Amino acid sequence: MAKEMTTTKTASPVRLVTGVGVAWLFDAMDVGMLSFVIAAVKGEWGLDAVQMGWIGSVSSIGMAIGAVLFGILADRIGRKTVLIVTLLLFSLGSAASALATGYAMFMVLRLIIGAGLGGELPVASTLVSESVETKHRGRSVVLLESFWAAGWLLAAVVSYFVIPHWGWRVAMVLTGLCALYALYFREGLNESPAFLAQTHQKPGFFQALTALWQRKYAKATLMLWVVWFMVVFSYYGMFLWLPSVMVLKGYSMINSFGYVLVMTLAQLPGYFVAAWLIEKWGRKKVLATFLVGTALAALGFGLATGLPALMASGMLLSFFNLGAWGALYAYSPEQYPSVIRSSGSGMAAGVGRIGGIVGPLLVGSLVAANVGFGLIFGIFTVAILIGVVAVLALGTETMGEKLD
Repeated sequence: MAKEMTTTKTASPVRLVTGVGVAWLFDAMDVGMLSFVIAAVKGEWGLDAVQMGWIGSVSSIGMAIGAVLFGILADRIGRKTVLIVTLLLFSLGSAASALATGYAMFMVLRLIIGAGLGGELPVASTLVSESVETKHRGRSVVLLESFWAAGWLLAAVVSYFVIPHWGWRVAMVLTGLCALYALYFREGLNESPAFLAQTHQKPGFFQALTALWQRKYAKATLMLWVVWFMVVFSYYGMFLWLPSVMVLKGYSMINSFGYVLVMTLAQLPGYFVAAWLIEKWGRKKVLATFLVGTALAALGFGLATGLPALMASGMLLSFFNLGAWGALYAYSPEQYPSVIRSSGSGMAAGVGRIGGIVGPLLVGSLVAANVGFGLIFGIFTVAILIGVVAVLALGTETMGEKLD
């Protein structure tokens, strides 16, 4: 055990972030491609707006279950083991979804995929946060998050070139290749030194939940739960609907794929700027700033009428929103001690996924009721600003603090 701990401590942050990041890329590829798949299966299965919204929402239900379940499990049996299990669950479910014969089967598989994906993300960020030096910790987690943008970019490329010509099923098989990577990845991955150093009893669900609301951590827990809910609610409400929104605004399916691809390119500089600032400004200021930028861009996108305004506001939305995600993933594990760190991050993400259930359903219902996009995106603007207030009022700065 001592030898393994030494190896983990001296492992290159670049190698660790890259290794975990490739797994993160496959996850993002699935989520990013889902927005294009929803638009594609609409015609094949004759779905209405509400049914389309439920596809995104059932994925979020699975992510909520997975985030809580696997977050607690990672505090009991280790970050590495749980990370590999969630990768396999997600990737095999993705490959199987290509065989879906109808809406109901597809929904069941999306629930399974969501559970794996929802569990993988907070566990991965916890592992990286615990395995790098303090001065690189925040930047490493944000750069890990940047692989999400690469995954979305790959999803947009695959969707643009594959779905219109070979269908969405072929695209889903490609995401299942993550299973092969997971088997390879496990050999070079070391356990978190913080987890290996634990000597006290591992908490169960109710023990972890009670610990999160102890006086010492209650303020941080409330802050994280509010911010996670608002960020996930707005993100999935907006981004899962981007291709469909472009179509509803009068642009063709293929052109919409291309436009969203361009918007997605703006995610990468958003991550890189957030990664650069997070060890200079601190987590709290960077998170609040990028959330404010997201709120303003969301309002602009909803009110935009012409293509130049849509593209500009969409690119700003991608830039600020994904930068905020990176800061949030860096900030969350730093709120708790190692014994409940993964549980705390997982439960916050699980609460957030409830927002991911509500967001797509809300958009589907409002679109079906012919509500304007200005009002729809105005709702998301208000939600994000509530998250800003929670960060500024309840958050404490954790930059430079050592994790136990």
